[in-house]
Amino acid sequence: MSHPEEKEIPKATPTTPPPAVDLEDPAPNSGTGTGTGTRTGFGVSAITQRWKREDLLNRGGLTLRGLGLLFSLLAFIIMASNKHGDWKNFDKYEEYRYVLAAAILATLYTGAQTSRNVHEMSTGRQMLQRRTSALLDFIGDQVSAYLLISAGSSAIPLTNRMREGADNIFTDSSAAAIGMELLAFVALALSAVISGYKLTSKTYI
Repeated sequence: MSHPEEKEIPKATPTTPPPAVDLEDPAPNSGTGTGTGTRTGFGVSAITQRWKREDLLNRGGLTLRGLGLLFSLLAFIIMASNKHGDWKNFDKYEEYRYVLAAAILATLYTGAQTSRNVHEMSTGRQMLQRRTSALLDFIGDQVSAYLLISAGSSAIPLTNRMREGADNIFTDSSAAAIGMELLAFVALALSAVISGYKLTSKTYI
């Protein structure tokens, strides 16, 4: 009696598991993926752009404060020398004394800030921490700009009344000093915008 032939059971072919995919670097060896080299390139590019932006902001702030220094110094010189005898002396009028005081304070502030900025850019070293420096710049620019526009605005009506009665070297000098203060205000107001951007920028926090 013959035994029935036993059927052979086919063995399962082992399958090779797919290679693990790095979620941070999906295709490190493929030419079409991002890869570590590409991500590194993006990082270097971002840092370079940030440095360029910071350098542009620093140079812009320095230029505006330099202009503020020039205009406020001119306002100080013009008003301080505006003495022509009798009623034509600036110190007889409170508004003009205010103009002179604002010009002096703005000159001292912009002179100190300009010197600090030049030193930092020439040496590459920060004298203060970035956030502290940005906060000081923002507050100083705001206060100086307010003093300049306040002093100039208070002296404009007095000068206009004087020029209606007599237009002479005293009123012309007064108007010139006021004009310089208004230009200094514009420069420092724009500088305050840059300082505010630095203060709120993530790179300075």
